[in-house]
Amino acid sequence: MTKLEVFDPAMCCSTGVCGPQVDPALARFEADLRWLATTQGADVTRYNLGSEPGAFAGSDTVRAVLQAGGEDALPVVLVDGKLKWTGHYPTRDELAAALPTTPGAPAGADHGCCGPADSAGTSSDDGCCAPTLQIGSAPLAASSSATTGGCC
Repeated sequence: MTKLEVFDPAMCCSTGVCGPQVDPALARFEADLRWLATTQGADVTRYNLGSEPGAFAGSDTVRAVLQAGGEDALPVVLVDGKLKWTGHYPTRDELAAALPTTPGAPAGADHGCCGPADSAGTSSDDGCCAPTLQIGSAPLAASSSATTGGCC
């Protein structure tokens, strides 16, 4: 499974998709991360500089980027521990090109998270197969509004 880590600048909440004026780029990126986790099987973790500075200090790569470029170098995106992007949020096309396609996709991802529809057109509900998006060290519950999506 591909691991994607995003080191965000200090934001008001874990995703930056909050408040009265949401940055469309952050909303798009959040949706792209949900897509990666739910349909591509990626293990996605985000760290916010304002609430989790220890994660930034604990990564030699991120520390080096910050020492060279300061906070303007954020966000920093690592793929399997290797530096991939700095200073901007990658597009879905960039993410798809950088990550292998669906090698660890969750079971049933091609049918939606509640399983394939039967001949009557109803979905089986055998549990949520969508992984959660992890914000920092704690994964979010499937019912949280900030999860990777999924039907549960």
